Amino acid sequence: MIQNYFDGWLTGDTNLVGSAMHATCNLKYVKDGKISKRNRTEYLSGFKPRPRLENAEGRILSIDITRTAAEEKAELETENRLLTDYFNLLKEGDRWYITDKVSTNISKK
Repeated sequence: MIQNYFDGWLTGDTNLVGSAMHATCNLKYVKDGKISKRNRTEYLSGFKPRPRLENAEGRILSIDITRTAAEEKAELETENRLLTDYFNLLKEGDRWYITDKVSTNISKK
């Protein structure tokens, strides 16, 4: 599920990114000093298909699982930015979903 998120993010593939996210997922981040929120549809609308970003990768930094709930810290690193995501995950049936995401990023230049 997280690999789908990474692969989709790095190629702009909304189907892959979307497959990792539950329909109720929200993204929260700080913009201009204020907390902002985007729902799943708004978040996915920002992706456009592109060739896979060169010199970029996604990695899981930590994960903590308790039965059907988990939290994960992940990074997406591109040539110009380092994004850190904190995912809340829930398992529905035999499948895990990102149910909420809190994100921050910095410029590497």
